[in-house]
Formats: sequence, structure tokens, C-alpha cells
Amino acid sequence: MNRSDALVELDDIHKSFGDVPVLKGISLFVQKGEAVCIIGPSGSGKSTILRCINGLIPVDRGFVRVGTHRVHELKSEKAMRALRHQVAMVFQQYNLFPHRTALENVMMAPIQVLGHDRSEVEERARKLLKKVRLSEKADSYPGELSGGQQQRVAIARALAMQPEVILFDEVTAALDPETVKEVLRTIRDLVEDGLTCILVTHEMKFAREVSQRVCFTDRGLIVESGPPARLFDHPEDPRTREFLGQIL
Repeated sequence: MNRSDALVELDDIHKSFGDVPVLKGISLFVQKGEAVCIIGPSGSGKSTILRCINGLIPVDRGFVRVGTHRVHELKSEKAMRALRHQVAMVFQQYNLFPHRTALENVMMAPIQVLGHDRSEVEERARKLLKKVRLSEKADSYPGELSGGQQQRVAIARALAMQPEVILFDEVTAALDPETVKEVLRTIRDLVEDGLTCILVTHEMKFAREVSQRVCFTDRGLIVESGPPARLFDHPEDPRTREFLGQIL
């Protein structure tokens, strides 16, 4: 894989919180239109990788690039603004504004951050709610929606920024099993549309079905990566085999 034409490039990323090293030399390249799943035990640094990609946390050492943005060099929120347009993130917690309707939640960032025209943003937001199968909930408040519906509004909100890359951080972890399927179906649609997706997930069946590549992390390192069929059926590293043996 050629790193120079990758849309997302991480090279030898190190990150500690206090005296605790969390990432110990992460390198990862993601091509445009690729879906990559990151799996591994809790505390292995999966979510931290995503936060380094979109500049939510600064790296201690290493190189992070998304498109033309050298993320590790961006120091101010103003400098991050163009990056926020290119990279969207969906979190485990939906973080919707409770006093705003679903439609208003989707519309806020393009208007406030990007300065887009309100009527154009509303038209786009309604199309996005239709895309996540929530057209009829446009005027509902978050408290009137199920967890799965709130998460799909959060996905529509991320898409409203028209990103080139979308990061998913354990987006089904807080959901009951009934609503997990509808959220995974929404993500599968985005992958099939060719949107570049990087997903941290515990849903192994989904990771196998939706991704072109799976990365197994442990103790701050990417231990092994490869096509899902090979990694799940014929893992090469003993740690990967042990992890998959416990959960599959």
C-alpha cells in the first residue's frame, strides 16, 4: 500500500496520558473509499487512535496527515476548522442538544462552523435524515427518540459537514441489541456509498462483513492487520489468536 496516496496517514504515533503510555508507535494508512475496522481489548488505544486522527488530542511524537492537513502541526481551534470539515466523528454517546429537534441538531454545525446558507443546509439535513431512515422524526427532540434513533441522528449530523472521512468510536456500545442492527445498517450503507470509514468496534461479525481491512491493537500497538477473512480465520500473531479465541 502506497502511503503517499493514502487519504489518512499515521506514522509512528506515540501518546501518553501522564506516566501511562497509551500509543507506542502506531502506523496506519487508509486509502480513499476504504473501510478499516480497529479491534482489540479495552485499554489497547483504539479510541485514542481516532482522537489523534481528528486532532481532538495532540500526539507526543509522530506524524498525522489527513488529505493535505498535517494534523500534528495544528495547534489552534481556528487551524482545526478546515480539518473538522474533512473529518467527522461519531461517538459512543450521542451528544445531541436536548433542546433542539433532530433536524436542528443536524443543521447546527454547517451553519455555525462552516457558515453555510440556512435554507441549503436544511434541504441537505432533511435528505440526510431520510438517508438514515428518520424523515418522520425531523421535528422530534432527542428525549423522544430511542438510543438507536439518536445515534442515527448523530450520524446524519456528522454527514452534514460533508466529510471525506468519518470516524466511528464504539457507536453501538451503549445501545440495546434491538437498536444495534439499525445503526450498523446505516453504517453499512455509507461504506457501500464509498465513504472512507475508520471504525472502532466490538461487533466482530460486522467488522468481518463491512471492512476491507481489520487492525488488531493490543498494548498500544497494531499487532496485526489484514483482510477480515484472513485475520479472523487465520490470525498469525499469538495475541490475535488469543483475543479472538476469547470472543468468537
